[in-house]
Amino acid sequence: MASQSIKNYKSVHEFTVKDARGNDVDLSIYKGKVLLIVNVASQCGLTNSNYTELSQVYEKYKDKGLEILAFPCNQFGGQEPGTNDQIMEFACTRFKAEYPIFDKVDVNGDNAASIYKFLKSRKGGIFGGGIKWNFSKFLVDKDGNVVDRYAPTTSPLSIEKSIKKLLGVS
Repeated sequence: MASQSIKNYKSVHEFTVKDARGNDVDLSIYKGKVLLIVNVASQCGLTNSNYTELSQVYEKYKDKGLEILAFPCNQFGGQEPGTNDQIMEFACTRFKAEYPIFDKVDVNGDNAASIYKFLKSRKGGIFGGGIKWNFSKFLVDKDGNVVDRYAPTTSPLSIEKSIKKLLGVS
């Protein structure tokens, strides 16, 4: 898909991505849910805190309409070298990740996944066009609109207030 065609997309719900087992996942299945889309890595200095807090946030809000979509990426310091199976085992065993983990993707460059080209086109802002490091986070509303973007160092727990607002819970 050419990057200019990304402009024709209105929401993340129009994309189909591959899960970690290679199956197609139509993101329209997440209509009506608030999404936190994160590029993850297993060997980053931010791994422990982010995976721990992502699991805490997910546990708290999964029944209220939150879904976390984790996209492994090896573009930053080679910190996600494993296979999809190794990545899933790491996240699910060590951090009890219950949210979906997708196929390893590029988030920058010519081979960036279409979903990431879309996310960056909607929320470039002070971060510029590129993803700077592992654990960049995009918050998406129930209609599939990208509403915010957070730096890798932003703790998942610190965006809980924004998640609650989009979920309509107090």
